[in-house]
Amino acid sequence: MWERDAGTGNEICSEMGEGEHVSVTATLLLLSPEPLIDLFLGPLVEMAPLHLRVVVQGREQYDVPLIDYLLSFRPPKGFVASLLNLKVVFSMGAGVDAFLADPDFPRHVPLVRLIDPTLSRDMTEYAVLQILMQHRQQRFYDAAQHERVWRQSIPARRTESTRIGIMGLGEIGTFMGTRLRDLGFAVAGWSMNRKRVDGIESFAGPAELREFLARSDFLVCVLPLTPGTRGILNRETFAMLPRGAFVINTARGEHLVEADLIAALDLSHLSGAALDVFGTEPLPATSPLWRHPKIVVTPHIAALSDPRAVARNVVDGIARLERGEPLLHVVNPARGY
Repeated sequence: MWERDAGTGNEICSEMGEGEHVSVTATLLLLSPEPLIDLFLGPLVEMAPLHLRVVVQGREQYDVPLIDYLLSFRPPKGFVASLLNLKVVFSMGAGVDAFLADPDFPRHVPLVRLIDPTLSRDMTEYAVLQILMQHRQQRFYDAAQHERVWRQSIPARRTESTRIGIMGLGEIGTFMGTRLRDLGFAVAGWSMNRKRVDGIESFAGPAELREFLARSDFLVCVLPLTPGTRGILNRETFAMLPRGAFVINTARGEHLVEADLIAALDLSHLSGAALDVFGTEPLPATSPLWRHPKIVVTPHIAALSDPRAVARNVVDGIARLERGEPLLHVVNPARGY
């Protein structure tokens, strides 16, 4: 239990033994949906140094001026700006668009995103699963089994002739691209700046988008959500893909114009899509995406933040700051990532 020392004004942990009181010199505020709080709180409390107090928004009272650090994912607009002495904001995930969409977000406060190999691995597993299900015609065989019919088919393309296009060659996109490359697919990536990754063809900027799309039999979107990428999966983009292309979106629902996707599927220009993220979540039961025969819908589960990785990111970041070292993975607000 934390109490305030009458003499110094510092908070102390009264649960420690006599003579073992440790003064609190920093406070971290955890702001999360209630069902997730305990998942993230446990590792934080376990890993936090004794001088760092962890408080939970909505569960306990705190003095706003004493909040040094914030850990959150989608704080209400204006909330971050209300923490006047904030030193760092830590994101609970790789995406930071919810922070930057707040017009009052204090741009002078460092925003640190989560970089965790498990996120890259999990999202890669999801993409590989959806690509192989389509490439090896698994749903064709699922239907045959349901009908109890022995039915064989040869894949439309061999693996080495199947072209994967990854939109976004950051940490996740690069990891995904190398794994798909190692499976034998012809992989290319598109990003705002040219990247150099062995065995992956690189396209950069708006001028090379058409050429990139034209060689993508599968299009996987792992872009950060910025004003420039919002709605990028639209009618014009789909028209530049080869006929029969398959689209996978694991980034943000706002990247996709849903009506344009349905139209491209209904016209058979696209063969199918796998969607893990949506503009409105949970996806309303009335959404036509649920019932479309060419769409796979999953409930934003392609990659979930590991609570222990989040805690390590926060504790390591605070330690670096206290040692006078530069923070890692700081977001550039102008770029949006």
